[in-house]
Amino acid sequence: MGNTWITRAETGADRSAIREIDLAAFPTALEADLVDALRADRSAWLEGLSLVVADERGELVGHALLTRCHIDEAPALCLGPVAVRPGQQNAGAGTAAVRAALRAAEDLGEHHVVVLGHPTYYPRFGFTRASEHGIGVTFDVPDEALMALTLDADHPLPGGTVRYPAAFGV
Repeated sequence: MGNTWITRAETGADRSAIREIDLAAFPTALEADLVDALRADRSAWLEGLSLVVADERGELVGHALLTRCHIDEAPALCLGPVAVRPGQQNAGAGTAAVRAALRAAEDLGEHHVVVLGHPTYYPRFGFTRASEHGIGVTFDVPDEALMALTLDADHPLPGGTVRYPAAFGV
């Protein structure tokens, strides 16, 4: 790997670069549009939980976003989208962005995170199948793709149904 990644919270000046990263990393504009919609949702957006990763020159190459969701009535965070420019994928930028986002969430006193994502990628951060904790969603997803994590052992994951922000459309 050998790359040095710099992580920090998003600033207003980063918005266009984040959109470019999402457009490059995904086959459609769906994720880029989702980030914009979440940014506009005051009940979902939490300052300091949109993290960017830059290379040693300061060029933004990746992004990880945590927004407010709920597991039944318990506040939680949903991770996603996570995106890295195609030329920088598989070099540790995504891992750096996710680790920075989870650290920022923990620093803000958050306890629970859910992710709907690749089942071989997210376990490296401590995510396990959500169903093992009695957590589910109201739409069909492969069981292994819905994962959850507690950031604080003193606050075990609550069981229940994940309620995503309206921007997710689920």
